[in-house]
Amino acid sequence: MSNTDQTYSGPERVFSGVQPSGNLTLGNYLGAIKRFVEMQDSHDSIYCVVDLHAITVWQEPADLKRATREVTAAYMAAGLDPKRSILFNQSKVLAHSELAWICNCVARMGWMERMTQFKEKSGKHKERVSLGLFAYPALMAADILAYKATHVPVGEDQKQHVELSRDIAQKFNSDYERPGFFPLPEPIIQGVATRVMSLRDGSKKMSKSDPSDLSRINLTDDHDAIATKFRKAKTDPEPLPGHEDGLKGRPEARNLLGIYAALADEPLVSVLDKFAGAQFSQLKNELTEVTIAKLSPITEEAARLMQEPDEIDRVLEDGAARARAIADPIMAEVRDIIGFV
Repeated sequence: MSNTDQTYSGPERVFSGVQPSGNLTLGNYLGAIKRFVEMQDSHDSIYCVVDLHAITVWQEPADLKRATREVTAAYMAAGLDPKRSILFNQSKVLAHSELAWICNCVARMGWMERMTQFKEKSGKHKERVSLGLFAYPALMAADILAYKATHVPVGEDQKQHVELSRDIAQKFNSDYERPGFFPLPEPIIQGVATRVMSLRDGSKKMSKSDPSDLSRINLTDDHDAIATKFRKAKTDPEPLPGHEDGLKGRPEARNLLGIYAALADEPLVSVLDKFAGAQFSQLKNELTEVTIAKLSPITEEAARLMQEPDEIDRVLEDGAARARAIADPIMAEVRDIIGFV
């Protein structure tokens, strides 16, 4: 159902965020940050460092502070302009926590239990994980709805959570007979590498929590590390295909070619044509070159920014004030609709 079906008539607004837990990876850049930068010129954009989400699993306090600044530095180094976009960390805006509780009360247990990411992260030990990890998607819904965001750029793995946000928005509007109060946010999943996979296993997402550092390219990796990781990346014995049909059953080939296409800003069909019949060694060499060319300026600028933590904190504080200016009036309406005095 589209937003117009719910008579929402407010402005279009983009919201998304990245967790400050562990080193940022190439997957974070291609799956999120690169698209954030592209969208800031065409949309009113709010980009968050989701530190509340990070504590669904234990974080050392000093590490969390550093990682929050690192994500902010990576945002800016990649091209997000704090003057054109709102950049802030989630915990500075209390609307996220307050609306998360309301979303918890609107969402149904059955909806939450269907979330595949919780099943993957909790594994066989659901009784040992935090309640926050289970309720994570309701907080994500609150993140989006606190700003009445209409579009959410996400990776493929977060699409289900945005769909839950739509369900929560729709049920709130229906329960309180306020059609169109909350928009039904649309996930934006664009590009050829919306889900970057592990370099050691093409069936698993590239993750900063993977025990093997060889499974991922970190945004802090130097040239030698990038070259080593691509050289050791898992492959299969066949030459590279010239058509997309040839990628069926070859997850590592699809992943490496997709990464190349995304970094080179070329359509996958052009990349397939370029490497048709080639060995993986050629692709790996050229992939190393394009990755270093694209990431090195970002890595260097982020490192420079990290030498100025006071400036990063100033950007976050300014962004939080601008975020509160949007969220606070919306939350005042929500309280009135619910019946809070």
